[in-house]
Amino acid sequence: MIAEQYIDFEYEITLLTVRTRQGVLFCPPIGHRQERGDYQESWQPAAMNAAALADAQAMARTVVDNLGGYGLFGVEFFVTRQGEVIFSELSPRPHDTGMVTLIGQNLSEFDLHARAIMGLPIPAIGLTAPASASAVILADRNADDFGYAGLDDALALGGQAGTGAVDVRLFGKPSTRPYRRMGVALAAAQDISSARALAKAAADKVKILYA
Repeated sequence: MIAEQYIDFEYEITLLTVRTRQGVLFCPPIGHRQERGDYQESWQPAAMNAAALADAQAMARTVVDNLGGYGLFGVEFFVTRQGEVIFSELSPRPHDTGMVTLIGQNLSEFDLHARAIMGLPIPAIGLTAPASASAVILADRNADDFGYAGLDDALALGGQAGTGAVDVRLFGKPSTRPYRRMGVALAAAQDISSARALAKAAADKVKILYA
């Protein structure tokens, strides 16, 4: 049974939650924006007050402890203007919005997932830049024969005067379709707005070439 209710939320976050043999760990919260039900960009850390973050962590801990097993869980929450935190959904694996950790954390979500499963030590999880962001690279049609251009232009944005680091990850998918995520651009900067703008600019530089 699925019960639905309209929620007038102010923003939503992903709280990457790592369940290990030694206990539960949390990554700094990740903000994200969706269109058509799919994430378009994410950023870390998401701005939220300490009380809301504590509520989200308590709920996430309860959920993953009841599910059991070890690894990283992508736990999503809505946060209302009144500061109420409402559980949205959970992915029992690294999360698409969490790809921002590939540039902004000392251990990415994939590192954390593998270490938790194998019982390997996990040091304190921390940010390696004041702010980081990701932006998706989307296809716009169905195709089996395609390529990419503009990677050099996207990567050249990193390290220019006043900008931060930039990276691009292509997923190696064998075919395209409208709105399919084919890759992600990543950026780190001194603040969230700069990181988001830089990630979006890098994503826009990458073009999918169709035969």
